[in-house]
Amino acid sequence: MNAYDEYMKGIVKPMREELVLAGFTELTTADEVKETMDNLEGTAIVVINSVCGCAAGLARPAVREALGQAEHRPDRLLTVFAGQDKEATETMRRYFPEVPPSSPSIAFWKDQKLAYFIPREQIENFEMEQIKEHISGVLDQICGK
Repeated sequence: MNAYDEYMKGIVKPMREELVLAGFTELTTADEVKETMDNLEGTAIVVINSVCGCAAGLARPAVREALGQAEHRPDRLLTVFAGQDKEATETMRRYFPEVPPSSPSIAFWKDQKLAYFIPREQIENFEMEQIKEHISGVLDQICGK
């Protein structure tokens, strides 16, 4: 591993842990993504994580808070890390080709297909509370039925 890769590994470690400690399963390889998504039953939230400020200050906290207060939670919490686990992220994005790549972003999965998608454009420049409410509303619609 070169010095840059080692440096980035150290930088992103807490960004990864933030979701993992909140109960997310981190998928770091294309094979893990395929195995998980091809056998996924029920509902899931998939966070496309990122090193950017809107992931740190908005997306991750909003997801954690929404899930912490959710009356209806998805069956699975999944995450891939854009820019770090490139093959895993690329493979995950193939499961919802109808939306352009966006990170951070949040995909909601139900009945083996994409049910809803929150792209970066609906995360950056919004207040964390607004994003949390958006996520909460989607969770109620998708997981409450």
